[in-house]
Amino acid sequence: MSIKNTRPYRGTYPIIGENTYIDNSAILVGDITLASDVSIWPLVAARGDVNSISIGPRTNVQDGTVLHVTRKSAANPDGNPLIIGEDVTVGHKCMLHGCQLGNRILVGMGAIIMDGVIVEDDVFIGAGSLVPPNKTLTSGYLYVGNPVKQARPLKESETAFLKQSALNYLELKDEYLAE
Repeated sequence: MSIKNTRPYRGTYPIIGENTYIDNSAILVGDITLASDVSIWPLVAARGDVNSISIGPRTNVQDGTVLHVTRKSAANPDGNPLIIGEDVTVGHKCMLHGCQLGNRILVGMGAIIMDGVIVEDDVFIGAGSLVPPNKTLTSGYLYVGNPVKQARPLKESETAFLKQSALNYLELKDEYLAE
């Protein structure tokens, strides 16, 4: 399938799941798989050229975010694909590069998550945080700072909000698709 704002890289086109919204100003290139009910908002740039990008159901990637990957090499035979789980909210103007995000995560505006990072399920990453390469963020915590540090356990209300944030964007995506 070819959508106006998707392009192939070496013959591989993005695969777009059902009921997915991709803003006309976003661009997706190459080996990218979007599950059902994903939303990609204005000015998102996603390049699955030297490795793959996978985005799980009900995840939203907000305005101005850059998604990229790390090339396979002798020192890193698998490279670093970008894998994003279910019900993830990626805030405005983030940079996600060759990392793995679990489920029910909120990445605050302007956060940078670097190569080899693993973010477990149910995590808040504060706005403007920098997660350095190869770090693991443990489930159930708020992380903030540059470089990021574990600040405190999440409150029950915050854990519930992780899923609610994704549901809010699911509803907004459906409104855009209905237009």
